[in-house]
Amino acid sequence: MRVLVADDEKNIRDSIAAYITGEGIEAATAADGAAARELLEGEAFDALVLDLRMPKIGGLDLLRWLREEGPDVPAIMISAYGDLRDAVQAMKLGARDYLVKPFDPEELLIRLKRLLSERAQASRAEAELQSSEGSAAGEGPWIGDGPKMRVLRSLVSKVAPTPSTVLITGESGTGKEVIARLIHALSANPGGPFVAINIGGIPDTLLESELFGYDKGAFTGAEARKRGMFELAASGTLFLDEIGDMPMQLQVKILRVLQDKKVQRLGSTQALPINARIVAATNRDLEALLKEGKFREDLYYRLNVIRLEVPPLRERPEDIPRLAAHFVEKLNRERGRRIRGFDQDALALLRAYAFPGNVRELENRVERAYILCSGE
Repeated sequence: MRVLVADDEKNIRDSIAAYITGEGIEAATAADGAAARELLEGEAFDALVLDLRMPKIGGLDLLRWLREEGPDVPAIMISAYGDLRDAVQAMKLGARDYLVKPFDPEELLIRLKRLLSERAQASRAEAELQSSEGSAAGEGPWIGDGPKMRVLRSLVSKVAPTPSTVLITGESGTGKEVIARLIHALSANPGGPFVAINIGGIPDTLLESELFGYDKGAFTGAEARKRGMFELAASGTLFLDEIGDMPMQLQVKILRVLQDKKVQRLGSTQALPINARIVAATNRDLEALLKEGKFREDLYYRLNVIRLEVPPLRERPEDIPRLAAHFVEKLNRERGRRIRGFDQDALALLRAYAFPGNVRELENRVERAYILCSGE
């Protein structure tokens, strides 16, 4: 977590920064409102400790800017003046808390930690809600001990802790989102949100607003500011599924975001810093799309920093019995039955089949057999 402390009194801002840094929270400082705004425009923060009266731009004006066009950063207002009207005005402008100087630094820390915890929980909940429609369903678990999956697992373990962009390729149903979630789980910040969007599942006219968000009044029906998925994935992972289906005009804007590490909501003139890790996936031949002029070469190379190929199920039949057993146990838990498993003839048939739908098809066929099974 990163916190910005803005106060024109050096001893106060430095002592607050030192205190919260000692508690494991990264802190940056600003000597006035203008410096704070400049930092907020160029860097990502999770919370703001803000003095009421500062030169150049006062605390209330900075809150107003945050509410109207700045990044979505919760603020705690501090002030040497205990005027109730100031506190009420600060709350109306979006401050989440208010402390009068001098205050116990432990009290500030308690309130700050509560604010950071609420923000993290809200971001995860909103991200899950936003990504539920765009997530690929039924991809299956990460289960596979065959040689190809062991190689893939080794690559994932090396790539995951780095911030590098990852491109996952493979046929439909092989488990590309499962790999993306594993990368997130093994990343430097697994507690951050995992936000997924299926590019091919959203109309072109809505894609831009879903990814970038929009300000109030950006278009007819935009009655309130909405955070886009790049913002929702802050300090976490943004999974762009079926990237090969992205329209050409949007590819240009995605490339700009990846280059500048900033995103601009629709209807806004303000670019917001982002720090989400990007993982993209596709079941299409991007090299063929490049030759056809349907995918930008510069975006391809920006995404293709680390490439992971997920093998189809027909190339790893040794994994089928364990996957099938996993799906049976999953259904047992969900439906309260006790199916013990497969006989040898059934397993032999499963292993001999090519599964053009890969892991997703295997899961569906196991569920059908489970429903029709009359015994154990």
